[in-house]
Amino acid sequence: MARTASLQRETSESRVSLSLDLDGTGENNISTTVPFFDHMLTALSKHSLIDLTVDSSGDTDIDVHHTVEDTAIVFGQALKEALGDKAGISRFGDALVPLDDALARAVVDVSGRPYLVHTGEPEGFENHLIGGHFAGSLVRHVFEAIIAHSGLTVHITVMDGRDPHHIAEAQFKAFARALRKAIAKDDKVEGVPSTKGAL
Repeated sequence: MARTASLQRETSESRVSLSLDLDGTGENNISTTVPFFDHMLTALSKHSLIDLTVDSSGDTDIDVHHTVEDTAIVFGQALKEALGDKAGISRFGDALVPLDDALARAVVDVSGRPYLVHTGEPEGFENHLIGGHFAGSLVRHVFEAIIAHSGLTVHITVMDGRDPHHIAEAQFKAFARALRKAIAKDDKVEGVPSTKGAL
């Protein structure tokens, strides 16, 4: 059964069209009108091996926040839909990813219970405008939106880093690699990988 989803979301602030395939090869076509976010979603697709198509636009003349948040919401919703009943998946995944000066760790549990623990970003990171438009605070906010709407439990830790671009990108790549492991099919898993019988 195909693990795919295609969703749209339209509000007075943004318009999002997104499709994904969990059993892809990391092919992507991403346009959010927010260049650094395009870069992060491209990295997420490439390193998770999730095929991802995103077409988003919004009131970026005010701020990129709405477009970024709503795109992350739709990604989380699509991820949840594509996972279905989660039968046969590995469920857990972890990754440690360096990017020059930066080092980030991510641990993912496809638990059905949305919970984020996010620590280690250096003081002032949240106020830095990466590329002149993408506030560092949006990194955490993207993960909050994805996790709230996908039902994942995720721990992300920035272990080192000086350059804001590298710190952000290492987090997205670590999350992608951990997610790749967690959603992977495992031939030894029969049914849902939970003692409760449901996730």
